[in-house]
Amino acid sequence: MKQRPHFDPHHRPPWWPDNEPWPPQRPWHMRRSPFFRRMGCFFFVFASLGIVGFFSILTLIADAFGFIQTPFNHNVRIFPFSAAFLFLSVIAIGLVVRNVRRMSAPLDDLLEASNRVAEGDYAVRVEEKGLPEIRSLGRAFNSMTTRLEVNDRQRRAMLADLTHELRTPLTVMRGNLEGMLDGLYPFEAARLKSVLEETDILSRLVDDLRTLALAESGALRLRRESTDLANLVRESVSALESLADASGVKIEAVMDVSPVLEVDPQRLREVLSNLVSNALRYSPRGGEIKVRLSETGSGAVLSRRAAEGVEALSNGADLSQPKGAERGVLLSVEDTGPGISPEDLPHVFDRFYRSGDSGGMGLGLSIAKYIVEAHGGEIRVESEVGQGTKISFTLPQ
Repeated sequence: MKQRPHFDPHHRPPWWPDNEPWPPQRPWHMRRSPFFRRMGCFFFVFASLGIVGFFSILTLIADAFGFIQTPFNHNVRIFPFSAAFLFLSVIAIGLVVRNVRRMSAPLDDLLEASNRVAEGDYAVRVEEKGLPEIRSLGRAFNSMTTRLEVNDRQRRAMLADLTHELRTPLTVMRGNLEGMLDGLYPFEAARLKSVLEETDILSRLVDDLRTLALAESGALRLRRESTDLANLVRESVSALESLADASGVKIEAVMDVSPVLEVDPQRLREVLSNLVSNALRYSPRGGEIKVRLSETGSGAVLSRRAAEGVEALSNGADLSQPKGAERGVLLSVEDTGPGISPEDLPHVFDRFYRSGDSGGMGLGLSIAKYIVEAHGGEIRVESEVGQGTKISFTLPQ
C-alpha cells in the first residue's frame, strides 16, 4: 500500500507556490470541534447511561429472584431510576430526531446542487441553514461554485481573446505569403520583414501565455541570484532608450539606493520592460518617463535620518529598526500620459483586459503582477485622468 507523505510544517514542498505562506493557515471557522466529534461524545454519554441502566436492571432482576442479596429495597430504588432514565431517553431521542431533520434537508439540497454542478451548472447555490457545521458546509459549497463560475467565465473569455489575438497575425502572414505565391506581391525584403514581424508577435504571445500558465498554476520557478538592482534598472532602461528617442519621449533613471538582492534578474527585467513599454505606449511626444529606485519601510526612515548627519548619533539618538517593521526596495515607473479612467483602474492587472485605447494584448501587467508576488513583493497603480500614471512595486530585503 502506498503511504501518504509525512506532513512537515517546517519544510515547504517544492511544488508549493512561492507567494503563499507555509504552513497554510486554516480559517477560524474550520478550527472548531467537528460536528461528528460532538455527536460522538453525546452518544458516548447516552450509551454509558444505557449500560449503567442495563446492569442496574440486571441487578434488580437478580435480587428479585434471590441470586444476589442487596441491602436496599429494590422497589424504592427502581422507580426514581427508571423515571430518570425514561426522561433522559425521551430527551435524547427528541434531540436526535431534531438534529437528523435539521441535517437531512440541507444535505438533500447539497446533494441535488452537487449533481447540477457535475452537469456543468456552476450558477447553482444552496441556502445556508441547519446546524452550524451544515451552514459552514453550505457556505463552503457556495464559495466553491462561485469560484468555479468565475473560472469558467474567465476561461471562455480567455479562449475568445486568444483566438482573436492569434487570428490577426496569422491572417497577415497568410495574406502576404499567398500574395507572393500568386504573383500579386514581389518577393522583396520588405514583405518578408513584415511576415517576420508577425512571427515575432506570435512568439511573444506564446511566451507570455506560457509564463501566465506557470504563474497561475504555482509552477513558476525563480532562479534567484545576488543581483545589483541599480545596474539591472540601468540596463533595462538603456535597452529601451532607442525606442524612447524614436517616440520623442525622455526617459530618466533615478537611483536613490543601490541594493543587492536575491532575485531572478531575468524575470525582473521582464517586469521592467513591460512597465516601461506601457509607459512609452501612452506617453505623448515630448513626454517624460521616470524610473526611480528607492528604499521603503523602516530602511527608508533610517537612511533619511542618517542622511541628516551623524549629530543624531552623538546626541544619543536611537536609530535602531522599529519592531515589526520590514525593510524593502521600491521601484516605480511614472509617466506623463493621459492617465487611466476610474472604470479601468481596478482591472489593469486582469489578464486580457484592455481599455478602449489600448494597443497591447492585455497580458503584460498580469505577468508583472505574478512575478512580483512570486518574489514576495506587491505591485500597485496610481493614476488620474490627465495627470499620468505611476506603477510601483516593492521587493523585500
